[in-house]
Amino acid sequence: MKAMILAAGLGTRLRPLTNDRPKALITVGGRTLLEITLSRLREFGVREVVVNVHHFADMIVDYLKANGNFGMRIEVSREEVLLDTGGGLKKVAWFFLEGKSPGDSSLEAFILHNVDIISTIDIGRLAEAHRAGNALATFAVQDRETLRYLLFDDQGVLCGRRKGRDGPLELVRPVASPHALAFSCIHVVSPRIFGKMTEEGAFSIIDAYLRLAAQGEKIALFRADGAYWRDLGRPENLVEAEQDMASGLYPQS
Repeated sequence: MKAMILAAGLGTRLRPLTNDRPKALITVGGRTLLEITLSRLREFGVREVVVNVHHFADMIVDYLKANGNFGMRIEVSREEVLLDTGGGLKKVAWFFLEGKSPGDSSLEAFILHNVDIISTIDIGRLAEAHRAGNALATFAVQDRETLRYLLFDDQGVLCGRRKGRDGPLELVRPVASPHALAFSCIHVVSPRIFGKMTEEGAFSIIDAYLRLAAQGEKIALFRADGAYWRDLGRPENLVEAEQDMASGLYPQS
């Protein structure tokens, strides 16, 4: 199974830590966020990864080289202009297609993982759920507080989004009582998506998913409520993660 690590962001919420390095090379528990993410992916059999880079891109390239790519095949996708999550993924379609068409049945689904997320979400079970559900993409979601909720129907299929707990519903198809859940920024995606991404330039992958859901594509959920999850987008989050690691709440692999 292949994967993409989204690591091209400026890391503005992590300043001043990102004034002289990319967020992928910020350390927590003595390891960089990039190493932690790579280690997690390796646990689930991933050996081929593409990482998008922009902010201090050469530092990431040098870091990977100095560490022998951590024993994996790692490709680097440089973004001279930030392409956001959707544009960044579309740019590396070649990595997941390897000369085949998006609809080729021999192509395997892949993992999309933000570099500033740590969790104990079972990616293997997420991948199994994706295969069993025959969805275009499958999100690991949790029932927790967030600034942006995704909305799902009773069958666990994406139908919209909502900002905050009390924001207006943005439904892409009619659903009587949608369920609001928090996205973990970890998902499994079918290569078929590359034949359906009509957006160009910089765009959000969530916007593309909502457009496709409105057109009848199945974007499914995987409940991961019992798993540890933390967004390391702010300096205070790093301190909390250090404490979680020291206490064993988040076991390091």
